[in-house]
Amino acid sequence: MEKAIRKYWPIFVLPTLAAFCVGFIYPFVQGLYLSFCKFTTIKKATFIGVDNYAYAILDSEFWHSFWFTALFTVVSTVLINVIAFAIALALTNKIKGSNFFRTVFFMPNLIGGIVLGYIWQILLNCVLSLLEKPLLALNATYGFIGLTILMCWQQIGYMMIIYIAGLQSIPDDYIEAAKIDGATTNQILFRVKIPNVMPSITICTFLTITNGFKLFDQNLALTGGEPAHASEMLALNIYNTFYSRTGPQWKGYGQAKAVIFCIMVIIISMIQLKFTKSKEVQQ
Repeated sequence: MEKAIRKYWPIFVLPTLAAFCVGFIYPFVQGLYLSFCKFTTIKKATFIGVDNYAYAILDSEFWHSFWFTALFTVVSTVLINVIAFAIALALTNKIKGSNFFRTVFFMPNLIGGIVLGYIWQILLNCVLSLLEKPLLALNATYGFIGLTILMCWQQIGYMMIIYIAGLQSIPDDYIEAAKIDGATTNQILFRVKIPNVMPSITICTFLTITNGFKLFDQNLALTGGEPAHASEMLALNIYNTFYSRTGPQWKGYGQAKAVIFCIMVIIISMIQLKFTKSKEVQQ
């Protein structure tokens, strides 16, 4: 079987590679070229150099969206991973009904972002109205809190499953040896479990950071960027630049913002991966 795979590997690789090139590589290269153009359609593009990037860099709304998104990503990443890890610890301690609780916590991840956004918009606006506070679309702070609650509610269950898999992969011998040496519960947690679950932490941190930066549908449904773009995240800002304004220059501006956004996310993700992977230990 191994010899056959080595001999006929192009048959298995080429279909996936062709689909990847058609669905990702070609659109990415074309989008990169269009970011240097003024265009209405991809066939009516005029090369104008770096003017689009100059506009994007000087756009105050773009940078406000970036810092709003960065703050949201930091807060949501910390909350999601801490709570998900705590729940995973609880559900791996052989409590009754652990499988039921795993299912319940994971279920919100199955609901689409747009649906979640509108559901939580109704719930949060109802609570705010009862408290006689401004609605989500009238206060950016409440919009930020609402987005954080929504993101946590949706993502915690998914990250919990990854952490459970990491905790269950720790050899029982490590825990038993630590107990024999007189280690306390906190010492076992911080010196045995967390170091050995670092691969799961790397994955979950990567997913929560990238999900936070590229959040779009929940932002669109929950606040729509209101009031006055104050709760507008990067993906929604790019969408509004590209689609909500008329004129060929705006599409070029939106495309340039998308390229800058892509580069930012890649750099931040690579830094995070390098940092967390350096903390991993070999079992």
